[in-house]
Amino acid sequence: MDIHSLQDITTLSETVDLECKLAAGRDGKGQLPADFWPTYSSFANTHGGIILLGVKEKMGCFSLHGVVNHPEPVITTLFNHLNNPQKVSANLLTDKDVHVISIENRNLIMIHVPAARRQHKPVYLNGNPLKGNTFRRLHDGDRPCVDEIVKRMLAEQVEDSRDTRILSGFGMDDIYQESLHGYRNMLSSHRPDHPWILLNDEEFLQVLGGLRQDRQTEEKGLTLAGLLMFGQWPSIQEAIPNYFVDYQEQGADRNSQTRWLDRVVPDGT
Repeated sequence: MDIHSLQDITTLSETVDLECKLAAGRDGKGQLPADFWPTYSSFANTHGGIILLGVKEKMGCFSLHGVVNHPEPVITTLFNHLNNPQKVSANLLTDKDVHVISIENRNLIMIHVPAARRQHKPVYLNGNPLKGNTFRRLHDGDRPCVDEIVKRMLAEQVEDSRDTRILSGFGMDDIYQESLHGYRNMLSSHRPDHPWILLNDEEFLQVLGGLRQDRQTEEKGLTLAGLLMFGQWPSIQEAIPNYFVDYQEQGADRNSQTRWLDRVVPDGT
């Protein structure tokens, strides 16, 4: 959302993803309003949205009031409350989600609230998801969720698969190229017309699920599955110190006194 002038303020209207709040406080100079939190919960539990602090509404028309005092104390209070589980169950914001806009020597605070991921829903207030502490955005208002809806969100919480977890700091340099290329050769021999054969190594690893980028954090790296499938042994040891594979080739004669014909273990023997 681009807001640069008083004219931009007058064209605003509250919608399913935009909420304006005066945020003046008792002295009229700026304070994080108590009704900020139902809106935060409702945006997080729906499709996300933008909250503007310092905008005055009268008869459906909007004008700039501004946060008269320096906006930094308001932002500090915001993040203090976000990290208080008794206030709100999840902090979805980073510094890049909060912007101060100066218009004619008055400050406006723009806060982008992203939609919560499924495992973070419901985002609720006051340490209890039930009894009207969870909200959803419907039309231009924050509506408290009935307990049945909250229980459904709780039931739908899923943890990310361990195999798809991105390993921070691990990338293509940790891949054992001979292993990856050997797998690619097997695929091209078995399915010579497969479209993935034309991809480069990084693209190929990504469509396999061995490399992934988180859309919200923009972090990109090897997944646990990718490292275990194609990673170099020192890199695997670094990521999973207790990982141990014992491969044994056993003979066909189960009655033989020989326990195994060949054995490979991680110490190189």
